[in-house]
Amino acid sequence: METVQSGRRPASGAFASFARFVLCGGGVGVASSFAVAALASWTPWVLANALTTAVSTLLATELHARFTFGAGGHATRRQHAQSAGSAAAAYAVTCVAMFVLRQLVATPGAVLEQVVYLSATGLAGVARFAVLRLVVFARNRSEAAAPASGGSRVADAAGAARPVHPAATRGTAPTDPATLCRAA
Repeated sequence: METVQSGRRPASGAFASFARFVLCGGGVGVASSFAVAALASWTPWVLANALTTAVSTLLATELHARFTFGAGGHATRRQHAQSAGSAAAAYAVTCVAMFVLRQLVATPGAVLEQVVYLSATGLAGVARFAVLRLVVFARNRSEAAAPASGGSRVADAAGAARPVHPAATRGTAPTDPATLCRAA
């Protein structure tokens, strides 16, 4: 019931998250590949890739916050910034892949360019999934999982949820300084 009221999904396994990541991120990635091709017809490819990467990262981060990792709401500025860092690495991978393609093939066709671009994007996407799951959205997953695991949580002075330790929930007050510090 808690997850329905808070608007958050319960945390799911890596496989389910990866499936949603592929659906959301892959959909944005395929659309981006067409956008890059269209923009590259009248601007330098590096600029077209940079613009497409920026827009698709904003869109994908929102989709991942809402659907992929069960955060259930908008992505925070911190999450956008961290996601942008992983997208910058993905941008570098796609640029290197296209540079290597152009070194190997003097005038690659559109189909070959798309195959190389999508392959590089897919490889970078797997790495991005790991970063997003383990770093960017990790806190949201642990907060969403807490009610399902039966643990109690309270908000601290900064508004962040933290677990309530058993010593703080018993009828008797702890007297050991270490226990008091942990309970606070």
